[in-house]
Amino acid sequence: MSVGFPDFRLGNVLATSFTGTLSERHGEAVERIPTPHRLIDWLQINGLNVESCTAAQLDRARELREAVHAVATAAAVGSDLPKSAVQIINDCSIEGRAAAILTAGGNRLWRLSSPARVEDALGVIAADAISIIAGERDGRLALCASQTCQAAFFDTSQSRTRRWCDMNTCGNRQKKARLKAAQSRSAESPN
Repeated sequence: MSVGFPDFRLGNVLATSFTGTLSERHGEAVERIPTPHRLIDWLQINGLNVESCTAAQLDRARELREAVHAVATAAAVGSDLPKSAVQIINDCSIEGRAAAILTAGGNRLWRLSSPARVEDALGVIAADAISIIAGERDGRLALCASQTCQAAFFDTSQSRTRRWCDMNTCGNRQKKARLKAAQSRSAESPN
């Protein structure tokens, strides 16, 4: 793993996990893929190994990330999907060359073209975004309740009432803030 960069926020859904490579969008934004090699790291962690990445491919990846975020956000709040973002997702899906492979253990893996290109990995991410936005998977798109985050995430909880993109970060921060506020009120109230 590359030293000196913020940790990745990994989730169970590829497309929304990818949008999490830029976090705290409404606060002090944290870019988690600032270099081409960092994108390679993220793709590798998610089973999408590529051989190299150029600055232009990193730019395209960020463009896809922002398109997925825009479309997922619109879908989560019931707004019209932004046409330019939909076009970017569709274009990335078409540009990629990857095949779904079934393992002996019954899992799906993605086999990218040979040599594996960033465009192939982006095609897989775009296809994943299409499947969740089109409602083909069991769950719902939602936005993180954190005012500084508001990341789109795919809620697969049984009740579909999850509030945080990640309980270990946004949810934990909110719990700490509530506890601190309660302690302050307790200290200020006369006994």
